Amino acid sequence: MQHSLSTVRQMWQLLEPVHATLYYAPEAFEEAAALGYATDERWPSYFAYRAAPLGPAGPRLVNALFYSFRPQMVQRYAADAWRTAVPERVLAARSAGVDRALRRILGDRIGSPELREAADLARRTAEAADTAGRALAAANSALPWPDEPHMVLWQAATLLREHRGDGHIAALQAHGLGPAESLVSHAAVGAAPQEVFGSRQWTDEEWGAARERLTVRGLAQADGRATEEGLRLRTAVEKLTDELAAAPWDALTPGETARLAELLVPPVLDIVGTGLLPQQSTLGIGLKFDYE
Repeated sequence: MQHSLSTVRQMWQLLEPVHATLYYAPEAFEEAAALGYATDERWPSYFAYRAAPLGPAGPRLVNALFYSFRPQMVQRYAADAWRTAVPERVLAARSAGVDRALRRILGDRIGSPELREAADLARRTAEAADTAGRALAAANSALPWPDEPHMVLWQAATLLREHRGDGHIAALQAHGLGPAESLVSHAAVGAAPQEVFGSRQWTDEEWGAARERLTVRGLAQADGRATEEGLRLRTAVEKLTDELAAAPWDALTPGETARLAELLVPPVLDIVGTGLLPQQSTLGIGLKFDYE
C-alpha cells in the first residue's frame, strides 16, 4: 500500500461532498419530480437514485446493501420505486440533475484545466477499484463514463464512495455490528447526536434495544456513550474500512494523490459553501480515530 490510511480517509472526505450533491441539489429534486417522485422529503428520490444502477432491485436487496436503514423505511420508499419510473429513466434523471447542479455551483470552473485534471486522476483511481463482493460499486462501475470533466469527477466520486461503503458493511459485520448497532455505536463515539441518526427511522424502542445489546457486550454505557472497549471496537471498524478502501489509490503515486487533493479543495468548497449539505450526518466525516 502506497498511501497512509489517513490519506485514504482524507480522500473520502474530499470526494463525499461531490457525490452527495445528488441527494440535496434542487436540480436533482426537479428531475425526480418530473419522473413522478414525491419531493416534499428527500427519501423517495434518494432510494431511487442510489439504487438505480442495480436495475429493478426490490426492497430486500436494497435494504441489504444500504444496511443501516430500518427495513420498514426501505419497504416504504423502495417497494414502488420502479413503478414510478424504470431504472434507466432514473439514471438519466440523476445524471441530468447532477450536471445542472454542478454547472450552477462550479460556474467558471466547468471545463477548466484544473477540473479536467482532477477528473482524470479520480477516474484512474475509480477504474482501479476491484468490485468483487461489492455490489453497489460493481453496479456503478458498469455504467458508461460521461464525457464532461465535472460529470467524470462525480461518477468517479460515486464509484469510490460505494466501493468504500460496500467495504464498510463488511467491516461492521466482521465486528458483529448489525444495522441498528452500527448507528448506535457510531453515535456512542460522537459521530453525531442521536437525533441525526433518527433519519434512518429506527424507533426509540429499537434504538434502545440495540443500545442494550451493546451494553451487554461491554461496548456502551447506560447513557449511550461508548466504553473504552466500545471505542476500541469502533476504531477497529473504521481502520478496516479504510484498509478495504485503500487499494484503488495505489493507481496514483503519493504525489498524484496529493495533487488530486489540492485540485479538489476549490470545487468542494464551492459545494459546501452553497449550504446544501447538512453540517452533520450519519457518516461521521471529520471524526478522528487514532490507529496510525
